[in-house]
Amino acid sequence: MHLTPLFRSCRTFCVEKLSVLLLWFVPFVFSLSFHECAHAWTANRYGDPTAKFLGRLTLNPLSHADMIGTILFPLISFITGFPLIGWAKPVPVNERNLKTPRRDAILVAAAGPVSNLILALAFTVVFYLLNRMSGFSGASINAGFMVQEPLMVMAIFGIRLNVTLALFNLLPLPPLDGGRVAAGFFPSFAYHFSVMERYGSFILLLLLYTRVVDILVFVPSQIFSQFLMGFAV
Repeated sequence: MHLTPLFRSCRTFCVEKLSVLLLWFVPFVFSLSFHECAHAWTANRYGDPTAKFLGRLTLNPLSHADMIGTILFPLISFITGFPLIGWAKPVPVNERNLKTPRRDAILVAAAGPVSNLILALAFTVVFYLLNRMSGFSGASINAGFMVQEPLMVMAIFGIRLNVTLALFNLLPLPPLDGGRVAAGFFPSFAYHFSVMERYGSFILLLLLYTRVVDILVFVPSQIFSQFLMGFAV
């Protein structure tokens, strides 16, 4: 029995969609794991082994993945285009164990966004090397190369994802890393930040659906990602 043109077209679309999803999901999960591992490593480096003892000082995604935040919400967002926030399980930190609690707490919080910027640069180097080996150009992304050149596309997703994760987590809003950094720099407002953290998720959703995050995060991340990729093409 021959496939009808419509069925064949639907099958091709589904295969391409699943292929792109896989190429996006792999760097996404790795980037979240790297982010959380950076928190754990920094906390352990400055005196708090809590995360290490709980098995969080690792790049193994199984140790960091949250079923809803790491898998369900990102997949729904990717498939539907509906803006949902992805996350991994937060790394526990006991600030009383830190050698210099105020300073070290800032460093532990900042380690996450900094790790994503480092990964963005690493993915840029990977993209540059692959580009030189294949003669691939940025324009080819829209010319059907997304499945043919999976490592390159994965590197591009890695750049964009990590720049976005870094900028998003730097927003000075608890429970994001930027909120914890801000609370460390302005201890007189620590109580206000702790109160704000109770409503942080709702505030983030409000910022997402009012497109404020587009202005603060997504537009700058696109510009910076293109800037990085411009060096690799």
